[in-house]
Amino acid sequence: MLNRVIQQFGLRLITINEVEDSFSSTVYKCTLTNNEIVYVKIPFSRLKYQRELEAYEILKGRVSIPIMLDYWSGDAQCAGAFLLSELKGNPLTSKAIPTVAYQVGALHAEMHLTHPPANKVLTGIKNEFINWSDFIEKQFYSFAEDVEDILDEKLYKKSIETFEKMKKQLPSPDGPSFVHMDFRPANIIVDNDKVIGIIDFESVRFGSTEIDFTKLYRDFLSVDVNLYDAYQEGYNSIRPLIDLENVLPFYRFTDAFNSIGWCKRRGIEKNALFLGENLVRLKNWLL
Repeated sequence: MLNRVIQQFGLRLITINEVEDSFSSTVYKCTLTNNEIVYVKIPFSRLKYQRELEAYEILKGRVSIPIMLDYWSGDAQCAGAFLLSELKGNPLTSKAIPTVAYQVGALHAEMHLTHPPANKVLTGIKNEFINWSDFIEKQFYSFAEDVEDILDEKLYKKSIETFEKMKKQLPSPDGPSFVHMDFRPANIIVDNDKVIGIIDFESVRFGSTEIDFTKLYRDFLSVDVNLYDAYQEGYNSIRPLIDLENVLPFYRFTDAFNSIGWCKRRGIEKNALFLGENLVRLKNWLL
């Protein structure tokens, strides 16, 4: 399949290497004969391809993202592929300084200012805002089918009861906004203390912003209160930030629960470390 994609894009390569930490697509970093670096991205499904394609069209000129140099709609063997420019830099880490966290907040808010386009029919990115509570519930119970095979009966039952109780305490949804659904450090590129942009849009929706803070908090903002404060300041400089203390407990709980189900689907042995981390998080909430 890869050779077919390379041929389709007419690439002349010096090197090609698969990129780690990509869970919804296969991604390759390519050095061309002119020494330009580009990325070839092959989504796992046709739906993920369509979401990514529409996201690039919607976000272009609004938020800093790679340039889509070319795309291919695929064939019977391939869901589709993208040829993307390089965002020079490295993924965000918890060692970043507060001024970087401020920029991350501003960038996140700029993305959330993007609303469903009035003049475009989308077939990949769904607007889940109207039935937001139903969307959250459907996601949770979909993963619950997998989680049930991992947790003991008592812990599983308590998880269901906790979800139903916490869900009723959520505030009114904030949106409809463009939500990344996987806004975490690995998808935020930074270079010399400057935030360069965002990558990876296979999971995006239009919905409530409240769902989009969880992974960033888990992997970055919770490390240092100074980062958390700077992020909030940056976000508020673009649009009002919801009260995160009202929503983070629910979404941190459901993120841990859903992540356990995700590990079951993607392979327990391969994702043993991530599974273990989320089992600890879930038990900390429930026990």
